Amino acid sequence: MQIKLEQIIVPPGERLLLKDVSWQQFESILEDLGEHRGTKLSYSHGTLEIMTPLLEHEKAKSIIGNIVEFLLEELEIDYEPSASTTFKNFNMNQGVEPDESFYIAKRNAVIGKDKIDLSVDPPPDLAIEIDITSRTEFDNYQGLGVPELWRFRRDGTLQINLLRQGKYVESLTSPTFPNLPNLPEMIAHCIQQSKALGTSNALRNFKAAVRQLLTE
Repeated sequence: MQIKLEQIIVPPGERLLLKDVSWQQFESILEDLGEHRGTKLSYSHGTLEIMTPLLEHEKAKSIIGNIVEFLLEELEIDYEPSASTTFKNFNMNQGVEPDESFYIAKRNAVIGKDKIDLSVDPPPDLAIEIDITSRTEFDNYQGLGVPELWRFRRDGTLQINLLRQGKYVESLTSPTFPNLPNLPEMIAHCIQQSKALGTSNALRNFKAAVRQLLTE
């Protein structure tokens, strides 16, 4: 008896791994699940991961996405948000849904597009993953050629990874925001502060600190 996808329940904070999934099956699962769903999908060389985020994961995602948009606006950097778009490339046998993503240097290539196909379109310049529910695997992002990947880890720290010769190397700073060398620590502090003061107050404090740094 064949089990249908809608029969599978993945509780919040858990993940399900399916092996030997063909690209056609992956495409069919994406279509069946639709865009408005509470799960995240990641596909690499026949292995499909289905994950349901925790509330803690979603809060960190919202805060970091808000921070990046604020910084881009404050520094007057043009961008196109691509959020949790499904990025996939049949030729590379990879597919991934970041928690947040942004086109910055390559924004002109996707302006006005409703769908992105990485066999013809460039990958986002910056992708963000929240590793509270599961640990980000680099294979997908390396294969798709995402130049900058941020990982907010379970220990409450932010890791910046830059693509160098096809592999990610950890960096202490973000080339997107070179004027903010302490950005990882500032973001980690903002998320920690949000647990005590609330999200809006923590973001307000973060924005004030950034504006002060930029005027020094």
